[in-house]
Amino acid sequence: MAGSVDTATERFIDTNGVRLRVLEAGEPGAPVVLLAHGFPELAYSWRHQIPALAAAGYHVLAPDQRGYGGSSAPAEIEAYDIHALTADLVGVLDAVGAERAVWIGHDWGAPVVWNAALLHPHRVAAVAGLSVPPTPRPQEAPTAAWRRLFGDRFFYILYFQQPGVADAELDADPERTMRSMFGGLTAPGDAAAAAVMLDPGPAGFLDRIPEPDALPDWITADEFAYYVAEFGRTGFTGGLNWYRNFDRNWSTTPQLADASTDVPALFLAGAADPVLGFTRRDRAREVAAGPYRELLIEDAGHWLQQERPDQVNAALLEFLAELR
Repeated sequence: MAGSVDTATERFIDTNGVRLRVLEAGEPGAPVVLLAHGFPELAYSWRHQIPALAAAGYHVLAPDQRGYGGSSAPAEIEAYDIHALTADLVGVLDAVGAERAVWIGHDWGAPVVWNAALLHPHRVAAVAGLSVPPTPRPQEAPTAAWRRLFGDRFFYILYFQQPGVADAELDADPERTMRSMFGGLTAPGDAAAAAVMLDPGPAGFLDRIPEPDALPDWITADEFAYYVAEFGRTGFTGGLNWYRNFDRNWSTTPQLADASTDVPALFLAGAADPVLGFTRRDRAREVAAGPYRELLIEDAGHWLQQERPDQVNAALLEFLAELR
């Protein structure tokens, strides 16, 4: 059945004013691993990791985060700030009676888990981020910095800021959106990646990405159909609202200036991930002050845990084994 994950069961957890649909696997009482997906993904994006982690003896919890899939999607943009997103996952731990967990996030899920280690340090035993490294709190509001840096060049995060604009474009054809996102964003330097990130030109997002003739080899037609069905039902506004809180997240976290965590930390990324072109990996140790490792997987792109599940699983299991 599309959307199902081997060994996982589905449950709903009411917490922090929302209801979260959670995929769960492994034995209750075992060490907990939380998996936080990114944009535009679902808990299902961890379908290759959930069975492997459960088989290794971990209690695995992977929610559709707020705004996605089977979870609540509040209407207010402010409902998607970093305080709400991290508190949701703390509530998942509370629901299973776990004091601490290893938090693992991909894409937007990575800033969630990096920030959880700073905002909720007693709930985080270790942290791993995929695609987005830990970076210190900037000295100015992020959108102001990007506007100053990019000028009149297109930058997708700035395009996502205006409510309703990107929503209408992405919602118009969910199949095209998902096909372009999964298959059209490849290595830095490719025309598609460069256009989406930085090239000047008329507004718009999907027209900058060539829609591939075929799905990438890391996703089956049934798996792809599940994503299309879910986003066709929910739309993309919930996920886009995460981007609309960059400045709010900055303004409400002055206490995180110069903050760091000493818990063990891992950063994983595809060497061909275009996100690496505008993130500051060189500043990771300002946040991850304890044991820290970076691993780049050659010829892998942005959708890392789906593209290279065996390598990602091996890296995560090695990281987790060192914690025991």
